[in-house]
Amino acid sequence: MSLSKSTSERVEIAVGDGPPMGGYLARPAGPGPFPGVVVAMELFGVDADVREVCDRLAALGLLALAPDFHHRTAPGAELPRDAAGRERGFELLHLMTRPQVLADAGAAIGHLRALGSERVSMVGLSLGGHLAYLAATALDLDAVAVFYGGWLTSTEMPFSRPEPTLALTPNIAGRLLYLVGEDDHVVLPEQQREIAAALHAAGSQHRFVAYPGAGHGFLRTDPAAAADAWERVRDLLLRKQQ
Repeated sequence: MSLSKSTSERVEIAVGDGPPMGGYLARPAGPGPFPGVVVAMELFGVDADVREVCDRLAALGLLALAPDFHHRTAPGAELPRDAAGRERGFELLHLMTRPQVLADAGAAIGHLRALGSERVSMVGLSLGGHLAYLAATALDLDAVAVFYGGWLTSTEMPFSRPEPTLALTPNIAGRLLYLVGEDDHVVLPEQQREIAAALHAAGSQHRFVAYPGAGHGFLRTDPAAAADAWERVRDLLLRKQQ
């Protein structure tokens, strides 16, 4: 995979009438304009791992923006990737509503368009995978890559109500790629089957890929699955819609 140098900065994004939302923006080398991609964070916030994903996407030639979806309740939070951080992250998840996260995603898309991105896509990681899937059902996105997004088939989270996000799959207009490990403890086998069936029913431009032997968070734990996933994401995001 060919990579080039990129630069990064912290930005503020206007969201409605409230305080701005923070974000991390990684820029490809060169004058642009570039296609844009919103990177939806895991529950731990816009931490080093999420910033690394942005940097990698920027090195592929994409203007990558990771908005702080915790900005209303814990702005700037970067939680430790341990039991305490996960517990706090789940507390924050239960404060996120569907209208709020769609407003935040829409603001991030608008920010990238204002920077010259004619095409904007989205990549989501775990929690962010759910948010990216949801955004695909409601916002103008060229393509969406979902890494092991959970809770799509249920209504246990405020952002998955009133109906399960998976029920909105027929509303997805752009291309969508769902990537998961077969042994994911968050997205269980029955849920994986439901997601695959919904995407298949919704159209041929959607793809579901499950990696044998891989678990949740395989981008950090399974080099072979991660390498294949990155190739698929690159092809998805850099191919213009036909």
